[in-house]
Amino acid sequence: MNLQAQQITTLISQSVPLSDMQGFFVDSINLPEVCCVLPFKSSQIRHGNTISGPILMAMADAAMYALMLAVDEKNLASVTRDFQIHFLSRPAAQDLTAMAYLVKDSTKHALMRVEILSGKKLVAHATGSYAKLG
Repeated sequence: MNLQAQQITTLISQSVPLSDMQGFFVDSINLPEVCCVLPFKSSQIRHGNTISGPILMAMADAAMYALMLAVDEKNLASVTRDFQIHFLSRPAAQDLTAMAYLVKDSTKHALMRVEILSGKKLVAHATGSYAKLG
């Protein structure tokens, strides 16, 4: 993890306490994309021995927020404007990786997409935008 990734992880853990409790971190930044990791915890499992949908949704949203901060740390006050997720297959009980990509950036909002992987398997695809309030 590079210094900028560590700084963004710290900003997120300070402003979104739930992310810190789950262990979410920004692994790498290569604009216009960021790679984030959510370490596996048994509390993320639901019936059927799969990671729950709300965990995947939170991870996708956190990855978009990380991308907003990687683009410009002044975006700390930005908020989710809209969000849509498609669950593609059941994630295994293991660490998850999210790749967030910037699709369009404007002065008022940013449009992004996120791919969530369980191992090398694509398990969810999300799109969303953030309103820039800073």
